[in-house]
Amino acid sequence: MLCFTLLAAGCSTKQVVVEGNFPKPLLDPLPITLGVIYPSAFADHEFFDEAKGRADSDWLVKTGEAQVEFWDILFDGMFDEVVHIRDWETVQRRAPEIDGVLIPAIGDLQYTIPTHTNVKIYEIWMRYEFRLVDIAAIHQQEDGALSFNPDERLADWPITAYGKTPTAFLQTDEEAVNLAAVVALRDAGANFVTSFGATPDVAVWLDGIARREQDAARSSNDQAGDPQPVVDSAEASPAEGEADSGEAL
Repeated sequence: MLCFTLLAAGCSTKQVVVEGNFPKPLLDPLPITLGVIYPSAFADHEFFDEAKGRADSDWLVKTGEAQVEFWDILFDGMFDEVVHIRDWETVQRRAPEIDGVLIPAIGDLQYTIPTHTNVKIYEIWMRYEFRLVDIAAIHQQEDGALSFNPDERLADWPITAYGKTPTAFLQTDEEAVNLAAVVALRDAGANFVTSFGATPDVAVWLDGIARREQDAARSSNDQAGDPQPVVDSAEASPAEGEADSGEAL
């Protein structure tokens, strides 16, 4: 079911807070504990388009809340465990468990509406930039904010997304823009799933995790298979006629 929220902001500005229904993906989760950092520019993302003429309206479209909700659902279905990293205390406490930290960003967003094109189609394009870093690359700044050295990243790759909605199915421009954004988010998720393991640097990272797990399992099996010392039964039993040192009942 599609939902949208309209904010009252004057007659010349149309505002939309993007909302949608995002089902959990049907995937076999990867055996990975993934840290996730949503930068403020991502979690509070919005875009503004100023009216081009007196007959047009300004547009303010807020996608941040929907972005976080959507990617949380996707990551929860794709990985064994997701750790949201919001502060330095979480980094210190969970560092030994976290295999890698994913940091998403929105690199670009464009949209068109019928007043732009004279075609009854609403369209949104988005380009994401994903960075994967080791937990050791996360640092705390003097003001307490978290940061990382870009040179320490394990992988980075782009994801593109596209959504469109014909006006025939919707009553208002705001509904159409909202639905186009929801379709674009779902498209981004599908592209992320298919490209994740196919990205060369990500594949190297996944192979490293698999090798560490295999080595740990092999080491555990070797320890479990070590022969135990055998005690001669004659040495273990008291000699004939010799009193047992145990306490008599």
